[in-house]
Amino acid sequence: QVQLVESGGGSVQAGGSLRLSCAASQKRYSFGTIGWFRQALGKEREGVVVFYTGSGNTYYADSVKGRFTISQDNAKTTVYLQMNSLEPEDTAIYYCAASTGWPRPWTQVSGYNYWGQGTQVTISS
Repeated sequence: QVQLVESGGGSVQAGGSLRLSCAASQKRYSFGTIGWFRQALGKEREGVVVFYTGSGNTYYADSVKGRFTISQDNAKTTVYLQMNSLEPEDTAIYYCAASTGWPRPWTQVSGYNYWGQGTQVTISS
C-alpha cells in the first residue's frame, strides 16, 4: 500500500520560509503525477503545485507563483515544497498527493489516488 508522509510544517511570521517534505513509500516515477494541495479552515482543498513525472512539466497556482518551488531528491522518493515570502493567506493544512494517472485539470482533488495525512502551516502577520 502506497503511503505519503508529510513533514516540515510549522509557524512562521509573514515573509518567512518553510520547506515541506513528502516521503513516498515507492519511487516517484511509479506515479504519473505528484503534487501539493492545501486546505484553509472553512475552505475547499485547492491545488498548490503539480509535477508530471513523465513530461517533467510543473504547474503552480497563481497565488504561489514565484514564491513556492517543488523539487525532488535523486532517489525519487521524496518531494519537497520550498515556500518563501509566506503570507497569512498561505495558512492551511498542506497535503501531498499522488496519482497513477494524469488528472485534468491538475487541481481536481478526485483525480488523486493517494494522500498524506497533512501538515499544518501557520503564518502570522
